[in-house]
Amino acid sequence: MKIFPAIDIKDKKCVRLIKGDFDNKIEYKMSPVEQAGQYKYHGFKNLHIVDLDGALTGETVNLDIIDDIVNKFGLKVEIGGGIRNLESIQKYIDVNVDKVILGSAAIKDKNFLKEACEKFSNKIALGLDAKDGYLSVFGWKESSNQLTLDFLKEVNDYGVSRLIYTDINRDGMKQSPNFEETSKVAEISNCPVIISGGVSSIEDVKKAKDLKNIEGIIVGKAIYDGDIQLEELIKEDA
Repeated sequence: MKIFPAIDIKDKKCVRLIKGDFDNKIEYKMSPVEQAGQYKYHGFKNLHIVDLDGALTGETVNLDIIDDIVNKFGLKVEIGGGIRNLESIQKYIDVNVDKVILGSAAIKDKNFLKEACEKFSNKIALGLDAKDGYLSVFGWKESSNQLTLDFLKEVNDYGVSRLIYTDINRDGMKQSPNFEETSKVAEISNCPVIISGGVSSIEDVKKAKDLKNIEGIIVGKAIYDGDIQLEELIKEDA
């Protein structure tokens, strides 16, 4: 199972949001590039990055930082946050990002998701961020009134190469991921699923390995707060 250490970027800094609330964030000392270097040093091959500035503006605000991380360390980066058109996807592909995560724009416009999958084969990941079973959009500020599983069934044959499922109620709370709901998503998904939100201990990571159709798990706040040491986490990476 792949381990995806997380870097959330806001105002050129590493931050973590609590339940996706931009007014409730923690800033960390290391720059995003320095943090990525730490992950590379410990042997991680994959990285999950969210451009929070992009999530709010719909622009590739931190493209220079992403470019620096990808090409300095050779990490396989999946990037999300405010990617709402084919031009933005192309910009990330041009700096050698491994996967581009579409979220709000794909939920609002399924044709955009389909077109992106057709144009950028094997490069598009779908980010489904859910709260109480319903998808949330635009930096988690709005509910879409769309049930997660219903939406997935509608787009399952579009050619998405990876699905990232986040339970917003768990994100940044370190109360363990929503394994039950993630299992339901993984059961019907045509592509491998990444678990996100709430990882609190190495036991959570080990538990994720037992689930079917799970490609990996994203670990963020538990690393930053010292609840999981990189030395023990890398042992679970495959």
